[in-house]
Amino acid sequence: MSTISTPRRPSRRAARGAAAVEFALVSLVFFTVLFGAIEMGRLLYYWNSAAEVTRLGARLAVVCDLNDNDIKARMQGLLPQLSDATIAIAYTPAGCDVNSCEAVSVSIAATSPIQTYIPFVPLSVLLPSFKTTLPRESMQSSFAGVANPVCQ
Repeated sequence: MSTISTPRRPSRRAARGAAAVEFALVSLVFFTVLFGAIEMGRLLYYWNSAAEVTRLGARLAVVCDLNDNDIKARMQGLLPQLSDATIAIAYTPAGCDVNSCEAVSVSIAATSPIQTYIPFVPLSVLLPSFKTTLPRESMQSSFAGVANPVCQ
């Protein structure tokens, strides 16, 4: 007489170990994707900040009679990764004054790379150059003794 053996079901204790291994594998992928999405949001924040800081610099240059160092300082206040060497302010035509300028261009060169914090995927992203050109407006910080709030 032969005995038929039935397969044994794993004990609950062994099943708990398998669940822990499955959780570890799934959570590794999940958290890598989660941190990747967060880091992409941070990179887009830097991208948008770089575009906005050039717009602010050009706006200050065409509306206010601030010197280039003041404009650069205001730009660096919004995006600290910028240095004086990466910011360029150009007036058209070159060497113009308040009455003869036609436009102002503000550009930033590629900044230092931004390091991401994605697990297992070390990534360093270099922001591209940005440039904003605006036509001349007043180039005065006050009108009839009233201070322009943009320039303060």
